[in-house]
Amino acid sequence: MERKLVQFAHPPVIFFLLLLIPSISAVEHLQTFIVRVDADAKPSIFPTHAHWYETAVLAATASSDGSAAWTPGGPLIHTYSSLFHGFSARLSPSAAASLASSPGVLAVLPELIRHPDTTRSPEFLGLLSSDRTGLLAESDFGSELVIAVVDTGITPGHRSFSDRGLGPAPARWRGECVSGPGFPASSCNRKLIGARYFSGGYEATSGRMNESAELRSPRDTDGHGTHTASIAAGRYVFPASTLGYARGVAAGMAPKARLAAYKVCWAAGCFDSDILAAFDAAVADGVDVVSLSVGGVVVPYYLDAIAVGAFAAAEAGIFVSASAGNGGPGGLTVTNVAPWVATVGAGSMDRDFPADVKLGNGRVLPGVSVYGGPALAVGRLYSLVYAGAAQGAGDGYSSSLCLEGSLNPDAVKDKIVLCDRGVNSRAAKGEVVRKAGAIGMILANGVFDGEGLVADCHVLPATAVGAVAGDEIRKYIAAATPKSPATATILFRGTRLGVRPAPVVASFSARGPNPQSPEILKPDIIAPGLNIIAAWPDNVGPASIPSDQRRTEFNILSGTSMACPHVSGLAALLRAAHPDWSPAAIKSALMTTAYVKDNRGTTMLDESTGNSSDVFDFGSGHVNPQRAMDPGLVYDLTPIDYVNFLCNLNYTQQNIKAITRRAADCRGARKVGHAGNLNYPSFSAVFAEDGTKQRMSTHFIRTVRNVGNGAAVYRATVRAPEGSTVTVEPAELAFRRAGQKLSFLVRVKAATAEKLAPGSSRVRSGALTWSDGRHSANSPIVVTVQAPLS
Repeated sequence: MERKLVQFAHPPVIFFLLLLIPSISAVEHLQTFIVRVDADAKPSIFPTHAHWYETAVLAATASSDGSAAWTPGGPLIHTYSSLFHGFSARLSPSAAASLASSPGVLAVLPELIRHPDTTRSPEFLGLLSSDRTGLLAESDFGSELVIAVVDTGITPGHRSFSDRGLGPAPARWRGECVSGPGFPASSCNRKLIGARYFSGGYEATSGRMNESAELRSPRDTDGHGTHTASIAAGRYVFPASTLGYARGVAAGMAPKARLAAYKVCWAAGCFDSDILAAFDAAVADGVDVVSLSVGGVVVPYYLDAIAVGAFAAAEAGIFVSASAGNGGPGGLTVTNVAPWVATVGAGSMDRDFPADVKLGNGRVLPGVSVYGGPALAVGRLYSLVYAGAAQGAGDGYSSSLCLEGSLNPDAVKDKIVLCDRGVNSRAAKGEVVRKAGAIGMILANGVFDGEGLVADCHVLPATAVGAVAGDEIRKYIAAATPKSPATATILFRGTRLGVRPAPVVASFSARGPNPQSPEILKPDIIAPGLNIIAAWPDNVGPASIPSDQRRTEFNILSGTSMACPHVSGLAALLRAAHPDWSPAAIKSALMTTAYVKDNRGTTMLDESTGNSSDVFDFGSGHVNPQRAMDPGLVYDLTPIDYVNFLCNLNYTQQNIKAITRRAADCRGARKVGHAGNLNYPSFSAVFAEDGTKQRMSTHFIRTVRNVGNGAAVYRATVRAPEGSTVTVEPAELAFRRAGQKLSFLVRVKAATAEKLAPGSSRVRSGALTWSDGRHSANSPIVVTVQAPLS
């Protein structure tokens, strides 16, 4: 599934300035703001916080003559009480500024709008239901754990959400099943134990929803939420396939885990105020894991609603997994980068769906597709045309992208059309080509997408090819003559298993470095996210376009949205197997046991280039659940550690309290450390090249806890980044018992000899491994040297 990162409707810097400078009133349209208040500041004259909130809003929105300046059908959108005390409301920037300066108000955040970013993956990850030992058996398939899926809703009654053989919901469960159109109260069962929807923020901004196209209920009318929920916790279902592809047994990571669906994504996107309301409800309901396949732009943590919500969840002992975003393969594209969130990128599996292009000159070029309709005639070659040369009402650029109305039917009828990737969805291009009368489509990557391919459920015979193949096909078409016309066909080869190399880092998977705090390596890990089969609604076509009237019980999608719930489900299994582990310990286990070698024994490749990938592509590596169950050592964290981290980012007291709901004493944190000293399972050193040797070295203090069976001696092995010196003190950790904690120091010194061009940077990576002969805890070490602009 190709999802672009959403941009601000109004740049956040403008809103921030408006909050600081109330006199700027040129733009006084209403915007949703999220207001965090000090719970202890509520005046006693108000019986509830909601009464106080309403009074505060009305006071802030009153005009100079005392009359109310705004009454949009009620002052509040949502109130929050589990994550923090506060509310969301529609306000003008000047009213928001007035509230920001009111007593008891900790922070006023402008709302951001975000967008949603398997028959094989359990087996690929080593999760076999027949094993009598291992993670699935040890966790009883996650039966007593509750996974909250914050997404587009869910499809009740799907076989993936059957409650056959399950006992009652866990006794601690406090959630509810909210009914609505297409979702009667009986929709929930012992598997889907809770369902809610939150649309207040969406409707406050976009107006009342079109209830002929959307449902005011938890029911999924998009498919994304159903798909992600079943990846995390779908039951075993046989037979499963998509249009005849990927036949087998479908299963989620934690097949017996309970699901709670929180619908926050609608036609116009996923609004922060609604996402926070879902987090608030999930914490109160008693979930164990939150899975959030939603992304957007990166802002400071105190302005990031997902970071704020995830902090409160983590403090309540809830593991939060979020998608890294689909902005790859460019750098600095990773999203959801807070260190208390598991940020998940996407990789491939050893399965693909080849659909090759055969040209009239005999060349066969590799492609991929999931097409289950009438095939092209065997042995026949069809006329081939480039869409950019077949323009209709539009221009050459529009037609090259196969945008709506851009093709000339007379130029493409009964031909195969080559379209460029970009702007509109891949499946929508196929619909444009089909309506113009063409018989097939080849979708070619541009330079940015490189060789990364995504298999789609096209509405006509179609395939996707990489940038190199696309260039070759264009040249072939350009060289055609009347005596030697361009011709082609598409060879659909079904499902192929045992693909090598695998995994590779998906081209679309967002990359580091972390644009908010480069001292924390992001993404954390990668998991299967390319061409994943999972549950699908019965009223949505597999191409996810209105004209697609086909129906399928399962669909194949791609994205970090699909990778995230793999980790969510695995976290539920680990929590079930180790109920005393904190969210940070679970994340540490997943990170330190991840691998970086593919099934050929070489470093995983970057799909976009075909070259070796690096730590900014995969973080600690590809998730390895069986090893994560017994990691030997874990790097644990508490909320206080995160507060010290925020102190060392030089956040103000107000900024920190906006995230953590408490005042912070930063004197000790800033005195003894830096932001990179957070007890994280990876090491990232960033240096500014200025010729000063003292500034080209740093140190990291870490503490690990022995989670093995008893006494153990771990020895350090270092692979230093090229050009750097790394030392570990002590080089040996002798644990006398399980549960014991020991600390160590890592010193990193970067080379100063190599001069960089102004504004450029050099990145080198290495690793630290602690091993006792049975366990190995691996941590990447990244050294970045940046040259000033001048």
